[in-house]
Amino acid sequence: MSLTDRLFIALQHLIPQRWLSERLYWLARVRWRPFKRLIIRNFAQIYRIDMRLALEPDLDAYPHFNAFFTRALRPDARPLDPDPAAILCPVDGAISQIGTIEAGRLIQAKGRHYRVESLLALAPGEPHPFEGGRFATLYLSPRDYHRIHMPLGGRLDQMVHVPGTLFSVNAITSAGVSDLFARNERLICRFETAAGPMALILVGAIFVGGLETVWAGEVTPPHSGLEPRRWDYAVDEQCIHLERGEEMGRFNLGSTVILLLPDQTEWEPGLVPGIGVQFGQRLGRWRPADPG
Repeated sequence: MSLTDRLFIALQHLIPQRWLSERLYWLARVRWRPFKRLIIRNFAQIYRIDMRLALEPDLDAYPHFNAFFTRALRPDARPLDPDPAAILCPVDGAISQIGTIEAGRLIQAKGRHYRVESLLALAPGEPHPFEGGRFATLYLSPRDYHRIHMPLGGRLDQMVHVPGTLFSVNAITSAGVSDLFARNERLICRFETAAGPMALILVGAIFVGGLETVWAGEVTPPHSGLEPRRWDYAVDEQCIHLERGEEMGRFNLGSTVILLLPDQTEWEPGLVPGIGVQFGQRLGRWRPADPG
């Protein structure tokens, strides 16, 4: 790791992460027309945002920057893979890491691992259903579409908000900060699907102003608190069920999504770190569990 990279990581330990994120949350919602117009237009130009894909292509129609950043896409912009057994990519972004969960560990970066129990904020010794299953860490850059969708249809069982640090989640920090994704603030959403248990973890980061879901609305901010908050959802006729490809949440300024799947799933060949992916494409397939 270069000296520049080390200094970048050291700086993140020193800056007031929450304070800066809360200030950006406020700035992203300023409605004063000259300010929001300047920010939106410059952002769209710098990151070469293709507004032809947006449901609302007019930059001036957005009331503030966050509305633009979390803009909806046209219904035909991201067609869903038609195979009902296909595991859909939940976001536009790039693969940071992808693979199999072995001995309870996931790959964070080359030479760095972290544990499923820590990521899911489980109590010591508490079991989980993902041993031998699959994981994918998907990084969303500023230019990406920032809504998150269901890889498979499923029933919501649990949501947990875990307070934590707000380190950057880029490649440099992933390589230099141990247990990054198990230390950062995150929102853990667990579902039961036809393929078995599934978890979608929305990981916060520096300047990520908020995390929200379609059923609970905005969960953060605030970013304060020491203990996780947990919501368990009833399994009855009032249960929350989301269809394959349906929106489940969004980042109010970008970050990372981690997808966990059980062992009766498999990834498509050729998916390796660094490859760009889009919502709706096939990441893998699931097969019915062996009744034996």
